[in-house]
Amino acid sequence: MTESRGLVLIVEDERHISDVQRLYLARDGFGVHVEADGAAGLAAARRMRPVAIILDIGLPGMDGIAFCRALRDAGDWTPVLLVTARGEEADRILGLELGADDYLTKPFSPRELVARVRTVLRRAAGPPGPPPESTGRLHLDPVSRTVRRDGEPVELTATEFNLLAHLLHHVGQVFTREQLLAQVWGYPGYRDTRMVDVFVSQLRAKLGDASPIRTVRGVGYSATAPGP
Repeated sequence: MTESRGLVLIVEDERHISDVQRLYLARDGFGVHVEADGAAGLAAARRMRPVAIILDIGLPGMDGIAFCRALRDAGDWTPVLLVTARGEEADRILGLELGADDYLTKPFSPRELVARVRTVLRRAAGPPGPPPESTGRLHLDPVSRTVRRDGEPVELTATEFNLLAHLLHHVGQVFTREQLLAQVWGYPGYRDTRMVDVFVSQLRAKLGDASPIRTVRGVGYSATAPGP
């Protein structure tokens, strides 16, 4: 029997959608648990400790935005993939700002969903890293995947950590948004570059004036070398 890739929690109130998601994830070797409302889903996340959560925004009772906020406020950084039928960019951005790792807009291919889950988990695991390094007021440990600013821990999502580490491992190099989507997210050719801006904004907010990320107008982003 093939070893399970881990348990994925689906929080989706449309049964026909969750059934298809369950089928394709199970085919790919994941265990799957489904809940149809936000409160039950949050309880399941705390009880079962899944490797990833597929979270619909438009849930009855506690919606996906409130779910994500409660999860992160409790210090739970399980990778979250948001699913929404809404077209408004504000919903997607708010979810990312609350700590979601990625999103899909309905309708989408179930094969793409599985691919996104696998990619999110690879980002969460991260590549084998070099020894801990200090960059100005920041200290990154790629093995424990932790960041400290002036000695104090900074809570980052897996994607935020990978983006910061990627920029700092290439200090001075300017990356376009498309390059960052390909190299950090693993999405070559992905057109929604706004996601990069949201994650950069989140990093800057969390790192404050210790942030090494600078905007290169008309091009993208880079990290500056630490000052004296």
